[in-house]
Amino acid sequence: MAKKHGDFIWYELLTSDSDAAQEFYESIFGWTFQDSGQPDTDYHTIGATEGEIGGLMQLTDDMKSGGARPVWLGYIGVDDVDATVAAIVNAGGTIHMPAWDIANVGRMAMVADPQGAPFYVMRGASDEESHAFAYDRPRLGHCAWNELATSDRPGAMSFYGDLFGWKKDGEMDMGPMGSYEFLRRADVEGMFAGVMTKTKEMPVSLWSYYFRVADVDETVRRTQAGGGQIIVDPVEIPGGELTVNAVDPQGAMFAFIGPRK
Repeated sequence: MAKKHGDFIWYELLTSDSDAAQEFYESIFGWTFQDSGQPDTDYHTIGATEGEIGGLMQLTDDMKSGGARPVWLGYIGVDDVDATVAAIVNAGGTIHMPAWDIANVGRMAMVADPQGAPFYVMRGASDEESHAFAYDRPRLGHCAWNELATSDRPGAMSFYGDLFGWKKDGEMDMGPMGSYEFLRRADVEGMFAGVMTKTKEMPVSLWSYYFRVADVDETVRRTQAGGGQIIVDPVEIPGGELTVNAVDPQGAMFAFIGPRK
């Protein structure tokens, strides 16, 4: 994975039923799954149209007893995992899993921002460029947008800006919900994320990841047929595409984006 500080480089689903989750996501996104070969771990890599975009891991009994629930998490690439974790703690964030190494993969840690939204930081073991998030052009099955719903939008903007060098690149008025602020990396053209104030109905601050599809309406049908639930119907966004927010059969929130055909 490319060693670019502040890039989203990987996405991971923690789930209570690995086999059922694979069947569901294969049916809606066309993803393929391959056993990672990691000993004593039920972990599968996720393949999309143009390479691997993430992983799927079965929650263990210990994880569930500790409060873990099905969830999608993003990995943010950093230059130095230990220094970044220290900076996160100093800024009011927390550590869920201290830094550890996986041979030939990299060093990583699971953390949360000051508002409680979880994510990973990672230093990849190779210089291979990651296309998990499609920075350069649309790629079917790859992540097309990252979105943070937070209890403290100004605080989150400051936290991530200081930590990763992310910059505000405009905003959109959402009426009573306030502003939706767009983010870009300081040294890269184009936006990659948005930050909004979470609604009262959202129990916690959380990142959402929007995966690209060829036909939004068909993906809605497949989601419902596979036992998923649509929680926000298709919404048109600037540029004419539509976004949908959903929950998979195991309870993990996910989202997708694409055209209506």
